Amino acid sequence: MDLYLNGFHFYADDMGRQVEAHHFCTHLTEDFHQCTIFDSNEANARLIGIEYIISERLFLTLPEDEKRLWHSHHYETTSGELVMPGIPEAVETVAMRQLAGTYGKTWHTWQVDRGDTLPLGIPQLMMGFTADGQLEQRLADERDRRLGTSIAESRKARADIPVPQPAPGANSWQSGQSPQLTLQTVPLRNRRPGGTP
Repeated sequence: MDLYLNGFHFYADDMGRQVEAHHFCTHLTEDFHQCTIFDSNEANARLIGIEYIISERLFLTLPEDEKRLWHSHHYETTSGELVMPGIPEAVETVAMRQLAGTYGKTWHTWQVDRGDTLPLGIPQLMMGFTADGQLEQRLADERDRRLGTSIAESRKARADIPVPQPAPGANSWQSGQSPQLTLQTVPLRNRRPGGTP
């Protein structure tokens, strides 16, 4: 995994729960990335989730119910919120231009914002921000200070990237309703001989 991205996610059903996300990604095809997400970029970082990133071309082929699970990257990339620490600004800007029209499906498996010391509970669907004022300034400032990045400078450098209009179906949380997983008990199917009753 040779691409490092740093950004922020929020729980699909609660914008007040915001988490910094360190993505380590690989570009499998022209239309598809897969990323592991950690809570830091240190040697003792905890694996807290995964994100799949697809092109708009692929997003448009998805069933409507599936589209609700995906968020657009139009704001994260052009606002300067998503960064690639340690990469020259010109190279980072080219990468953000390519990512601006993509969509992400993100599951966090470890709710570190609750202080959990183990990955408890079920995976949680996460979303990305779409406008100024949504991300807590404290989180942005702390990240920029720690990594030596600047949202304001990155935004300036990306000013000529056209801001794509997100495709219908993405960012479903904007309707005021959002999908989220719940745990339920279901009967076992296809039981094999020797299974306990």
